[in-house]
Amino acid sequence: MKYLTKNWYELCQQTHLHFGMRVHSGAQQMDEELYLRLYKRKEKEHVKFQRDVYNVDPRFMLEQDGAVLVRAEKFINGDEVSEEDTMVYHMPAEEREHIEKLIADYDVRPPFDELGSKQEFKSNLEWNCENKIAQLPKEIYDQIADIRVFSIGYCTKEVMQQLKKQSKLNEAQMQMISKEYREAQLAEPIPEHIRNQVHFHDCTVTELVSDSDLVIRFDTRGGFTNLNKITFIAPEIIKQEGNIVGRYWLYQELYCIENGYEIHILFDGEEMSELIIHCQDIVVEEE
Repeated sequence: MKYLTKNWYELCQQTHLHFGMRVHSGAQQMDEELYLRLYKRKEKEHVKFQRDVYNVDPRFMLEQDGAVLVRAEKFINGDEVSEEDTMVYHMPAEEREHIEKLIADYDVRPPFDELGSKQEFKSNLEWNCENKIAQLPKEIYDQIADIRVFSIGYCTKEVMQQLKKQSKLNEAQMQMISKEYREAQLAEPIPEHIRNQVHFHDCTVTELVSDSDLVIRFDTRGGFTNLNKITFIAPEIIKQEGNIVGRYWLYQELYCIENGYEIHILFDGEEMSELIIHCQDIVVEEE
């Protein structure tokens, strides 16, 4: 990747370092009693949220059948809604069948696992501690008395100010790189049918077949496209980091080269990886 690199992606994750943080005067020093009190408070909130989600009855989804839908632009523009601007949603049989299966499972579900929810909170906090250590600049991290308290969401006023400042700097740098990327891509004479179709953000790679051509197939349920197959004609793999099957497509960069194209793809999963391919043509389709 020339622009949307792993470092750029990490920078994107650090543009809201202050998000969800609250100032607490007790965060100025190590205080085990304070930590335990805050831990119990946040654990209680987590368990309540998980229990509420667990107890959502899926029967409400059946209410969509027969609902009157209005064109979105009528809401946006505030125009008067006529009969031509509405439609009645009729639920497909397979969707109703799926919901009825959810209802059947809901009716026989076991009691909510409060102990499991508490263990999940503990594991999440441990992961969050490690993640915060990796994200924070050393000069900010060194001012934190107890990383556990910070990971729960509390810090001093001074640290909060520095988090906001660092977030702003990271945002500016991220936007600058994004602007350079957009300008570089617009300057490339990529055919519109390729430029408009090669968008698999958050689609999971289910298969990679390498023969005379290179074919990648996707599970598109997490993405924003129904196209689930991309074929690189007469490919040459310039760089491949690990097995990409099971990982999901994040971003791509497309460039014209002599007799074809060069595509850079950034994937994520257990770890990030990059794939660079030279090819004569690119074909995107729905199987």
